[in-house]
Amino acid sequence: MRIIIVIIILFFFNNFANASSKNNIINNFHSIKNLKFSFLQKINKKTETGECIISYPKKIYCKYNDIYNKVLVSNGKSLLINSDRNKQYYRYQLKKTPLEFILDKNFLITKIKKLSNEEELNDSYSFLINHKNTTLTVFFDKNTFNLIGWTTTDIYQNKVETKISNIKTNINFDSKIFNIQNYIN
Repeated sequence: MRIIIVIIILFFFNNFANASSKNNIINNFHSIKNLKFSFLQKINKKTETGECIISYPKKIYCKYNDIYNKVLVSNGKSLLINSDRNKQYYRYQLKKTPLEFILDKNFLITKIKKLSNEEELNDSYSFLINHKNTTLTVFFDKNTFNLIGWTTTDIYQNKVETKISNIKTNINFDSKIFNIQNYIN
């Protein structure tokens, strides 16, 4: 009988701790207006790095560390990927990309609230979100409760893993960086 009571108590405290971590993640996420970070992105076997600024809702500016001077930018409606070295750019409707969900803090919070559990990893919590034929996993740091990465599938059906670091929240920046016309060759 004592073993059953101990198991029930452990189960209760584990569920309480998980609910508490989920609430901490949600509360922290609510307080964030923007993020600046370094990223490491893997698409299949290709790895890219750079720096980004996300401004909620749905705006992002990323400068890649590559020889092509690649830039990714969203104004909240369109997503543009440009390289000034090869004079090419690609423009997409944001709503047709998985980034639409990553860049929508309120969407993520609503989905996380509805999930019954998160997966606890060594240094993070992960949440698996399925929505409109899109599956994404978002990761949050166990200590700071900050967003630290995500996994999605891009429009070409490639698995995309993004890890972020050197995170700064609620910074000042020039909002003109999200003007797509600035990056069209």
